[in-house]
Amino acid sequence: MNYNEHFLLNTATAKQYVIDKTSIFPNTKAEDLESVELSDGNINYVYRVFNKNKSVIVKQSDNKIRTSGRALDVGRSQIEFKILSIERQLAGDVIPEVYDYDKNMSVIIMEDISAYKNLRSELARGKTFSELADEVSDFLVASLLPTTDLILDRHQKKQRVKEFVNIELCDITEDLVLTEPYYNYKGRNIFDPSLKSFVEQNLYSNSELKANVGMLRNNFMNNAQALLHGDLHSGSIFVNHEGIKVIDPEFAFYGPMGYDIGNVIGNLIFPYIIHLEKCLADGLPEDSFTRWIEKTIASIFDLTFIKMEARFDEMVSFPLYRERKFKNKYLASVAADSLGFAGTEVIRRTIGDSKVSEINAIDDDQVRNSVSRVLVKSGINLVLNRNDYTKGSQIVQDLYDITADEVLGGVLIG
Repeated sequence: MNYNEHFLLNTATAKQYVIDKTSIFPNTKAEDLESVELSDGNINYVYRVFNKNKSVIVKQSDNKIRTSGRALDVGRSQIEFKILSIERQLAGDVIPEVYDYDKNMSVIIMEDISAYKNLRSELARGKTFSELADEVSDFLVASLLPTTDLILDRHQKKQRVKEFVNIELCDITEDLVLTEPYYNYKGRNIFDPSLKSFVEQNLYSNSELKANVGMLRNNFMNNAQALLHGDLHSGSIFVNHEGIKVIDPEFAFYGPMGYDIGNVIGNLIFPYIIHLEKCLADGLPEDSFTRWIEKTIASIFDLTFIKMEARFDEMVSFPLYRERKFKNKYLASVAADSLGFAGTEVIRRTIGDSKVSEINAIDDDQVRNSVSRVLVKSGINLVLNRNDYTKGSQIVQDLYDITADEVLGGVLIG
């Protein structure tokens, strides 16, 4: 085959491609391999090519989004390849190993992580992972702080900022996350008609909220603080009882660290509130899953900043940055950003057109609408009060109180 010009692979040609481009399957013919399509996201094509001894993932970008046909620059695959290489150097085996990258075909061949399961799906099944907070916080600190001016040579950092300009994918975030939930100018928000007045009052007409989201949006667009994954939700994290794997960093760019941290926290809020609301509605105490995820949300926040402060002290050498007051203000601003972006993530995944599966899986309209109200209120609270939190326990207490207020009409228990 001629791979000098881009064409879309399929399950058959993906097998031959792996044979032609790598030595992963030596002395093997394409007909001796198996291939299945795994594409479940909106944007790319993903195949698993394997035999009984070995398995790899083939991920291809096209010049159109897989699900909508909208034009999109294939250059995003080069950005993904670059950040996978950088993050693997920083965070180790948490990042899948890349075996080959082909710029012409926009294809990355990488480690198969089938032994790990999608975190969002596992949480939906009520699975718990005792080390998740420790592992996620390790990754956040390892992948973010060393890419800032605090540690990275400033000339190298400026070069990286240029390399990771990601116009089209950042444009998606700026619209879907940081504009449309508050200013529905494209008419893409999706929610039950019975929530119309609630959304109008709490989002579209909420001047204080919109001003604060405007500040977060401006921060997202102009604060080239660290190299971000850019789409670090619970579907981008795979997990088993041995550890985690982080995938799909094609939204990578230089932006505020709090965006990645907030995305993780925000996406864990969905299963927490859904399970908590059911417990409260049934008049039952919190079950083991709810207690675990409550603790996990709090611990991710706490551990991330405990570890980041320790890493800061170890790695930052520039005298001005080593001033204690600078460090405290710097980390406090990252913490506030994290909670603000957690709030915008919760809001957009609740009423925007990229809803999380946890909400869509609720069959009862009344329950789904109640959960949606709690989520929106929780997101608003995080945005407006992002500067007030110093501990993870404060965050989950407010999430609990907002949920209990919705379910029990103001009669709080806990």
